[in-house]
Amino acid sequence: MNLEQLKPQIISIISKKDHTVDERLLSICEVLEANVPYYNWVGFYFRNGDKEELKLGPYVGEPTDHTIIPFGKGICGQVAVSNQNFVVPDVSAQDNYIACSITVKSEIVIPIFVNGENIGQIDIDSNTIDPFTEKDERFLEFVCAEIATILA
Repeated sequence: MNLEQLKPQIISIISKKDHTVDERLLSICEVLEANVPYYNWVGFYFRNGDKEELKLGPYVGEPTDHTIIPFGKGICGQVAVSNQNFVVPDVSAQDNYIACSITVKSEIVIPIFVNGENIGQIDIDSNTIDPFTEKDERFLEFVCAEIATILA
């Protein structure tokens, strides 16, 4: 699947003003998980109010115990602090990694910015080692930019 071909679907989902934000976010998770074979868990984490922690938002994939993640902990928590994309080709080689499932081999996390502030992120786990390329990063940055327009 060419990631570029998914962009119109993402734009279409974002524009559905008759759906709640969470419904649209869940639809995006479903489209990504269904169309990209190595996207095995797709979800969102958002800053939990004024707290220095992330709260799990809509997602598809295996249930996770990680509904709250402190800033700095794990890949998601590090992205909350660094404001940078984080690609983990092999989670077993990562020190500060929180395992969600034994099947997960790699992870990519891209922050979502609203008015220059990191308010959350998209988190994708893969059961394949090192599947994420720069194309995934650019595509997911596009997805996050689109999502930011409904979170502002």
